[in-house]
Amino acid sequence: MSTGQSAAGTSWTTPLAGLLAVAGGGILLVVATILASDGPSRLLVGLAAFAVLAMTVLGIRQRPRLTMIPGPAPRLVVGTLTGPQEYPLDRIDRIRMVSYRRLGRKSAMLEVDVRHNDTERLLIFGRWDLGTNPHDVYDALVVNGFASVTD
Repeated sequence: MSTGQSAAGTSWTTPLAGLLAVAGGGILLVVATILASDGPSRLLVGLAAFAVLAMTVLGIRQRPRLTMIPGPAPRLVVGTLTGPQEYPLDRIDRIRMVSYRRLGRKSAMLEVDVRHNDTERLLIFGRWDLGTNPHDVYDALVVNGFASVTD
């Protein structure tokens, strides 16, 4: 299940089954690299295998991708490559839903503007990151006071 609820809060993450499928594709590419008959093929397929396996490791390292912790000290915790980053409510500037055109269709994205060490960051989460429809995550953030409908 992509949405986890605990005493610590509600989390959204990339589905483990999806990450395992990507890892399986990476392993198949490794086998194809070994079976390739010429050098350029081995190089290109090997690079593809490395990229796919790196994407798997990155996805596993960032789990859970977004955690909402309501309560007396509300905050969002974002899973990153370097580890979890916490953003208290006073460092969250805006949370909103946007749609981008990708591959000929609109894809919903959750945008979170935060202040991080004297700089501003824009965090963008899609269905792959959250494991569910970003609109559902936005609704949960609105209900718990992290975002307002006018954001």
